[in-house]
Amino acid sequence: MSTGSSTIENLSPISASEWSYERAAHLLERAGFGGTPKDIERLARLSPDEAVASLVDYKQIDTSHLPAFEESGFWEPSFKDFPVSRPAATELAERTGEAMGVRVKPAGDRPLQPVTNRFFYWLRATVLETRRLAFWWLDRMVRTNRPLEEKMTLFWHGHFATSEEKLRDYRKIELQLKALREGATGNFGDLLVAIAKDPAMLVFLDAAQNVKGAPNENFGREVMELFTMGVGNYSEDDIREAARAFTGWGNDDLTFIVDPDKHDTGIKRFLGHEGNFAGEDILRIILEQKQTATYIASKLYRFLVRDQISPDFAEKLGNLLRDNGYEIAPFLRTIFLSEDFYSEASVGTHIKSPTELLVSTYRKLGLHVLPGIPDPHTVCKTLGQILLYPPTVAGWGEGRSWITPGLLFERANFAREVMFPNIIEFRDPNHNPGGEVRRVNRNIIAGMEITAATLEDGAAPSNTAGIQETFNTRYASLIGYSEALRKLKPLPRAAAQFNLTDVVTEAGATTTAEAVDVLLRQLLRVPLAPPAREALVKTLTEQLGTAELAPAETYLEHPLRSVAHLIMSSPQFQLA
Repeated sequence: MSTGSSTIENLSPISASEWSYERAAHLLERAGFGGTPKDIERLARLSPDEAVASLVDYKQIDTSHLPAFEESGFWEPSFKDFPVSRPAATELAERTGEAMGVRVKPAGDRPLQPVTNRFFYWLRATVLETRRLAFWWLDRMVRTNRPLEEKMTLFWHGHFATSEEKLRDYRKIELQLKALREGATGNFGDLLVAIAKDPAMLVFLDAAQNVKGAPNENFGREVMELFTMGVGNYSEDDIREAARAFTGWGNDDLTFIVDPDKHDTGIKRFLGHEGNFAGEDILRIILEQKQTATYIASKLYRFLVRDQISPDFAEKLGNLLRDNGYEIAPFLRTIFLSEDFYSEASVGTHIKSPTELLVSTYRKLGLHVLPGIPDPHTVCKTLGQILLYPPTVAGWGEGRSWITPGLLFERANFAREVMFPNIIEFRDPNHNPGGEVRRVNRNIIAGMEITAATLEDGAAPSNTAGIQETFNTRYASLIGYSEALRKLKPLPRAAAQFNLTDVVTEAGATTTAEAVDVLLRQLLRVPLAPPAREALVKTLTEQLGTAELAPAETYLEHPLRSVAHLIMSSPQFQLA
């Protein structure tokens, strides 16, 4: 592999003679999530152009084997105008006699309890369904024969970041995911317009509050700062004028609408242009800016290739994207064939995000379905990346932010859970509503009156005498969780099915040294130092009681998994 300085920031294509197993492995890591040696060998047998085309030109590949997301059935039309808070729900019910399709009780205790129960039901249901949606997406990443499609969908999810925490509607998240996937390697301008009109983005950035005479600047600011140009390439006046152009944009549930009565039809002055601009005009002008192409191209490059690029090279990348009319696929084709992509500075230098770590682990082990043990949501939450819940509108930090001593330890724990899943102690975390709800549930089952059952521990039941509640929030939380869990479709909860004995045997290994080399080839793209490899060989030999595999054939699996756990706990396993 050429590693000279001439390859750095060089977009010239590599030659067929430079193509190799190692370069095919690198391509599959970055344009997907890695794979088994057999997957890599298939790519390596192609020419560089054919290998890149097999990943970039994915729309011709059939994906009918990939299951569609199957909803639990939580949604009802009465949730369309879901109240912004519990007080808003109960105040609406007091004023009108009903909320969310549920009427206030005409008599009896706690007349607002059904409405409060309904409010908490949807809050719990949409969170649980969003977890199922994230599980489905991770499963799709593991299963897919179009890995670049899902890799780019992941990129755009971090770029156009919206979170269920504010949306409180899994359907809008699912719709946005579909838009990101459909535009993953298409035209950036088309994707920008689609996301600007996407209900999830409109709700997340407060489009409903952006009206003539009182423009809300959230979207106008973020579309330039985070989505297109970056900080410092526009003025505060540009933000205000852009916000005016987007006034009236909103959604009717899952449909984009423009309310003419809320739209400012006055003249706007934006980035040196003047006119009666609408939102589409603002996006068009932004796309005309040279900085937009440079910003997007650089961000794509840092995600797919490496963090450090010079300002001159960033401008060169931007020109490449602009020259292709913002078409992403030709841009990626040039990148994936370039000398720079395969240079020493680019290979084995990308720190895997938690999502990439989880998916690449399973794909390298040859899995074709996402295991439910360990729980993917719990793993990703522990490691710092919960899909569909980016921490801010800026997405995740990426790179070195994924690695601290504590997080490296937790990554090793994930490796252990893959190799030795704790099936005996496993309890589905989706069925755990938390200690408070469990406490109230125990009290209710024990026959306690609702108010007494929901008091803080230590409060005397006699303290409830004379209390007149119109509703009880803790009891509503219990009922909401109970109803949501009753309807929730279960996730598959099986451990990963793979056999390392078969892996080393099929590779022809006969000694512990050869077995370790097979596992290293299976799992790592960055080689271990010789002393580390020798330590693994020694460990396997000691656990088997022999350096020959044949005498240990009947008990080989557990020691092999122990060694695989050590490999996966190494810093090298965190790199792609």
